[in-house]
Amino acid sequence: MRVKYWIYKQKISLSLRLRKMMKCICSGEQLRIEDIIPSSESLATRDYSASGYSSRAGDDAKADTSNIEEAESSLRESGILNYEEARALLGRLEYQKGNIEAALHVFEGIDIAAVVPKIKLSIARRCEIPRRNSLSDAIPPMSMHAVSLLFEAILLKAISLQALGRFTEAAQSCTVILDTVESALPDGLHENFSADCKLLETLNKAMELLPELWKLACAPQEAILSYRRALLYRWNLDVETRSKIEKQYAIFLLYSGTDAAPPNLRAQAEGSFIPRNNIEEAILLLLVLLRRYIVNKIVWDPSILDHLCFALSIAGEFRALAHQVEELLPGIVVRRQKYTTLALCYYAEGDDMVSLNLLRNLMNNRDNENGIFELLLAAKICAEYPNLSEEGMGYARKVLPKIDGKCNQMASVAKCLLGLLLSGRSRALVSDSERTSRLSEALESLESAQKITEGRNPTVLFYLSLENAEQRKLDIALYYAKQLLKLEGGSIVKGWLLLARILSAQKRYIDAENIVNAALDETGKWNQGELLRTKAKLQIAQEHLRDAVETYTHLLAVLQVQRKSFGVQKKLLKNMRNNTRSLEMETWHDLANVYTSLSQWRDAEVCLIKSEAINPHSASRCHSAGLLYQARGLHKEALQSFQKALDIEPNHVPSLVSTAIVLRQLSGQSLPVVKSFLTDALRIDRTNSSAWYNLGLLYKSENGASALEAAECFEAAALLQESAPVEPFR
Repeated sequence: MRVKYWIYKQKISLSLRLRKMMKCICSGEQLRIEDIIPSSESLATRDYSASGYSSRAGDDAKADTSNIEEAESSLRESGILNYEEARALLGRLEYQKGNIEAALHVFEGIDIAAVVPKIKLSIARRCEIPRRNSLSDAIPPMSMHAVSLLFEAILLKAISLQALGRFTEAAQSCTVILDTVESALPDGLHENFSADCKLLETLNKAMELLPELWKLACAPQEAILSYRRALLYRWNLDVETRSKIEKQYAIFLLYSGTDAAPPNLRAQAEGSFIPRNNIEEAILLLLVLLRRYIVNKIVWDPSILDHLCFALSIAGEFRALAHQVEELLPGIVVRRQKYTTLALCYYAEGDDMVSLNLLRNLMNNRDNENGIFELLLAAKICAEYPNLSEEGMGYARKVLPKIDGKCNQMASVAKCLLGLLLSGRSRALVSDSERTSRLSEALESLESAQKITEGRNPTVLFYLSLENAEQRKLDIALYYAKQLLKLEGGSIVKGWLLLARILSAQKRYIDAENIVNAALDETGKWNQGELLRTKAKLQIAQEHLRDAVETYTHLLAVLQVQRKSFGVQKKLLKNMRNNTRSLEMETWHDLANVYTSLSQWRDAEVCLIKSEAINPHSASRCHSAGLLYQARGLHKEALQSFQKALDIEPNHVPSLVSTAIVLRQLSGQSLPVVKSFLTDALRIDRTNSSAWYNLGLLYKSENGASALEAAECFEAAALLQESAPVEPFR
């Protein structure tokens, strides 16, 4: 009963006081301390920190009492509750009751322009170094309690505007708080500011709110400046608030689609790292968060690692990502996730065997031996190495029963990989019957993958067309290549290239060149390298050698400009830059071969010198040099060049065939040695028509040799030559 009576008494007292306060607000007069008689209970139980920004609707009595206590505190300090402070208290009361519009109406009555200079002066004097016995020390125009009260009112006004959808006005209101503090304290908040807990709490909330308001107002550049302002100025933010702001800023940089200009780091130490783009700035922030967790300053947030993986991946820094994952403390991520992430990183960096060994170690554990994604990744790596085809087939076949009828996309990928592995395995087989059987199984597996996806998977269509083309089933290959081009809408260069090569294998050179020209119109300049090279090869096939020289010259000019453009990008475009250098080198070799066929020896030598500057240890370059010597009748020098090419790359098929040809031209050479080079070439590439033809010549020249064997070789050479593309399909 006593508690109920006390609450009733407080409500009556509150009502009387509010009437007086509203009367003063409406009249513009000041409310003196004698107009409010503080109760002893209120003063005894006053707790300033209890007044939060939000209260439950059922706690009206508590919120009312809190506002009364705020008024009492202000009155005790200054003796007078002025107009702005009274409005701040009443506005907060309306806000706590959920009357947003009423609260905003009260807050808008505060003359911000009039109180800001007083707030600045009060904050500046609060942080001055006290001087002993100085008579010149002036009393601040406002107490820090009043400053906190007004800052809170400005912040609540911003929150109210946000609730009403007036985001730009809300952001401008929130900015007033930060501008005022920065103007009063240009060097940042001092240590003694930590005593004003309420003021720091308001600043922390303003720091968090301002960028969100600018984002809602569709002003991304203002949001970026707000984030940087929060992180670069010395606000004495607590660790949790600072970490939250850094995380939100990193997320905004990664996914907003806005290009952020490099930050102005005038306040930073000399030699500080300056991010050049969104990705670098986001990575820097996420690494800071990761290090902060490692030293036990914040609790672990799994999304930090997720965002860091994304940022480093799109930046091409896979090795750096692997290093960060390896440094994680035990227990943060499970063993399977850690090994899988590392395997993906090393695979992206080109360290296929390291990636495969990680997957093997993972799958040797009984708990992880049936991971579908890990099995598919291991199968994909094995598909790129013929000697690992058997192992890869085991992984792919292990996946199929686990996903049968559950996920068509996964089943399609597994079937496609199995087809590629069977095809790769067939190239290593000696027996024709076994090779034919494996090739048949490969096509069957690829067709099954195509049926599962109903022809909507471009990867499956590409490999299905490629496999049919390599088996010289050109009409079927052409059909799937057209389906691929239609499905992709002509957006992928390799689809255009495959279609052009299939048409060239059908000796439809004009149609193939038209396809390449159409592709050049549809693609960007930086993606035209392979297309221009194919166009030059088509012109050579039509004996338009001068046109081919002009096309190669255009290609080299594009590559030179492209290389200079990539020079400032560094790691982000590492793979593209490496591909550009390789394409430039091969282009010089092609151009040297054209000049050789035109008997322009000096021009061919210049091309080879250009190529040597890119890579002095290239089997392709040594082979082109050998062809030049051979055309000039210098067979011994040609043989030395071909042998040098084989020293660099023992399985270089063109050099194996050319070595055999030169050995036959030189008298006194053993025919079995010549035959070994040709059979080695055919073991690696069964579709090389030149190897079959020269092997036929060898059988024909042997005494007592079977004419049937020579005829079979000539027949194979003729069939392959009739269906040979200007460039290899694969």
